[in-house]
Amino acid sequence: MRVFADRQDAGQYLSPLLSRFRGRADVIVLALPRGGVPVGAAIAEFLGAPLDVFLVRKLGVPGHEELAMGAIATGGVRIMNTDVTRALGVSAAMIDAVAIREARELARREQEYRGNRAAPKLNGRIVIVTDDGLATGSTMRAATAAVRQKNASRIVVAVPVASARACRELGEEADEIVCAEQPADFEAVGEWYADFSQTTDSEVRTFLRQAEEAYAGRTK
Repeated sequence: MRVFADRQDAGQYLSPLLSRFRGRADVIVLALPRGGVPVGAAIAEFLGAPLDVFLVRKLGVPGHEELAMGAIATGGVRIMNTDVTRALGVSAAMIDAVAIREARELARREQEYRGNRAAPKLNGRIVIVTDDGLATGSTMRAATAAVRQKNASRIVVAVPVASARACRELGEEADEIVCAEQPADFEAVGEWYADFSQTTDSEVRTFLRQAEEAYAGRTK
């Protein structure tokens, strides 16, 4: 199995598997910050497509924050796990309080990465959602559900490396999933990267700016 040099190398390795989407005006690449952005930048460059970020924040059960009762995402989308909220008796007021807190952090990150640019419109578009890898796939599942609410015509989840279980489960929610590598002995995403150092906010902004400039140059 391949070990990637870094996230950009992983994105370049993954990109040819998406070549059927190359040059299409209705395609957009959405990357989950922060680690998904270098991967998404490589894919967007290969496809000649625009790149943007898609933010997801977990809504943790009060007092048991590690347990997700839902998620919020870019554009005001809220996804709830009603089985969890009903089983634990989480009230609507408690849900709203958690959602408001996480919405503030999501808005801060939106401002950090996007500035004053509006969130992209996804209606009728082929949306390729990417990250640097999938372990459990929970964040990607929330992102996929949120993109679905935005009326995308097709949702393609594309990652360089993932557990077979995560790929299988995401395949039931996305229209298509592309996992370049599915190691039989998968334990963690980082073990498949020689350099898995954290992507910084500054690097995210740089990738987005460069992608925007490149796409603008191609569409003049």
